[in-house]
Amino acid sequence: MRKIIASLLFILFLNVAQAQIIDQDSAWIRENYTKSEQYIPMRDGIKLFTAIYEPKDKSEKHPILMNRTPYSCAPYGKDFSGRLLTSHWKYYARENYIIVVQDVRGRWMSEGEFVDVRPFNKNKTGNEIDEASDTYDAIGWLIKNVSNNNGNVGAFGISYPGFYATMTAASGHPALKAVSPQAPVTDWFMGDDFHHNGAFFQMDGFGFYSGFGKPRPKPTTIGPRGFTFPIRDNYKFYLENGLPKLMEHMKDSVAFWKDLYAHPNYDDWWKARDARRAMYDIKPAMLVVGGLFDAEDCWGAWNLYKAIEKQNPGINNRIVMGPWSHGQWGGRDGSFLGNIKFGANTSIWYQNNIEIPFFNYYLKGKGDVPNIAEANIFMTGTNEWKKFDQWPPKETQPRDIYLEANGALSWIRPGKTNSFTEYISDPAHPVPYTEDVHFSRTREYMNDDQRFASRRPDVLTFQTFPLEEDLVLTGPVIANLKVSMTGTDADFVVKIIDVFPDDFRYPGDVNQPGRSSVGGSYPMGGYQMLVRGEIMRGKFRNSFETPEAFKPNKIETVRFELPDVAHTFKKGHRLMVQIQSSWFPLADRNPQKFMNIYEAKPEDFQKATIKIYHDTNNPSTIYLPILR
Repeated sequence: MRKIIASLLFILFLNVAQAQIIDQDSAWIRENYTKSEQYIPMRDGIKLFTAIYEPKDKSEKHPILMNRTPYSCAPYGKDFSGRLLTSHWKYYARENYIIVVQDVRGRWMSEGEFVDVRPFNKNKTGNEIDEASDTYDAIGWLIKNVSNNNGNVGAFGISYPGFYATMTAASGHPALKAVSPQAPVTDWFMGDDFHHNGAFFQMDGFGFYSGFGKPRPKPTTIGPRGFTFPIRDNYKFYLENGLPKLMEHMKDSVAFWKDLYAHPNYDDWWKARDARRAMYDIKPAMLVVGGLFDAEDCWGAWNLYKAIEKQNPGINNRIVMGPWSHGQWGGRDGSFLGNIKFGANTSIWYQNNIEIPFFNYYLKGKGDVPNIAEANIFMTGTNEWKKFDQWPPKETQPRDIYLEANGALSWIRPGKTNSFTEYISDPAHPVPYTEDVHFSRTREYMNDDQRFASRRPDVLTFQTFPLEEDLVLTGPVIANLKVSMTGTDADFVVKIIDVFPDDFRYPGDVNQPGRSSVGGSYPMGGYQMLVRGEIMRGKFRNSFETPEAFKPNKIETVRFELPDVAHTFKKGHRLMVQIQSSWFPLADRNPQKFMNIYEAKPEDFQKATIKIYHDTNNPSTIYLPILR
């Protein structure tokens, strides 16, 4: 009990000390900065509302650092933004950056019509606009009208603002020298936020768009209200409210929600909204940032970086991936997520050693960037930063590991014939994504304990013996499943899991961060840490443009890629693979009947017996990127 009280007192002391530091920083910034608000004209006459924070220091000229956002540049008026005062933006104030925050077209106080992930138009003529042209026009105005700037502009943003940072890079303005898209929305059908391999992530989508997507007829400083949920249990709510019911709740007022339902397949409408299509002839230095455990846009960070590399040979392009949830690198702590510890404050380390030096070098000509490698990757498991000359590293040698009977994993192709493991997938009782009852989707599910799922009969579990040496994975994982089913469609969730030894505990732990941090430690012995999980909507197995029904009881291949992994399975741990056909309510339920799922009625949902084959003629494998 004394240890618990001492720990609580220490935490209280840290919080008080941190509050004092914030107060000091806030006072300094208010004394040394001025704020102005401007309407900046675009080429088509629309004006975008922009908040400009300028240092009073006139001893030298200063660079401009820009953040374009659909989430408001509030507060409006004389008050300063809380991000400038309390987030790591305050470090840029200490460096005397001119900091610019802009409401994008059609949002908050800006004029014009808002379009979600507005498509890039590479053949613009006359007064035609897109997000790249809006950025180009804004930069041009700022360079000419903001006093004491040094002619160099940088841009950054996290999540949706990360998309706008990507479009900024595509603007081609000669004053733009450095851009950092962070957790950037890149492709909302393939892997970011609202779809993963065509499966609709209804919980994130509905929770977000029921507020964000409401129409804004004219500029305003007042944000919309979201949906009032009648129950604080997301599993129960979404089980009782299928996709047609969610459309009714939207009351036909959210245009993008209707678009989601109108485009169930990867058609030209979706392809036009793939931000990678804008990533050609990129001129500024690029720093793509993401989190290994980012529940929203992990896919976007990895794949935007890869597209820039492929489409711009020789470009100055770097990637940083740390052990973070969505945007955690911009906060004050990155030492743990959920029950998993990372050994140090990785967020502060990143801010001071990568992001700020990156912008200082390219915008101020200050310092050097030798410590920022091509790929700066935090290896979980061993909890250490690694620098690589390319990603995946050239030393990566992929190898198949085979699913076997009796829940085994083996490096040797199975010798049996007609060998399979089967389970019944029941949409009326879908597999939950986490053990606990929640209202909002958790961040921690990305590395959460999977023991609850191992105990379900509709989750298949395969694992190795305890490893005799470290197994290091660096790159994308590919699931190659041989399956059959009694229905005509199904989803497939594949999880890569690190099983800790039964006697594992973190050194010196009394109370670990996580669910049971006060009053006792979470039992880490035997912990099944989710390293990477992904879902594949089966009907898209051969084409995302043209879905195909399964033929009942016919063996078919379901092959798909999981986002990249950077993890060491340490000696004595086990590698586990779990396979299931629902991940609820993260993803909407598949009725297991080939159809337009957005139109599925309760009577369309049916049980299905699903078989995963692991024999010599039909081996199911997981393609692992092993670092040698």
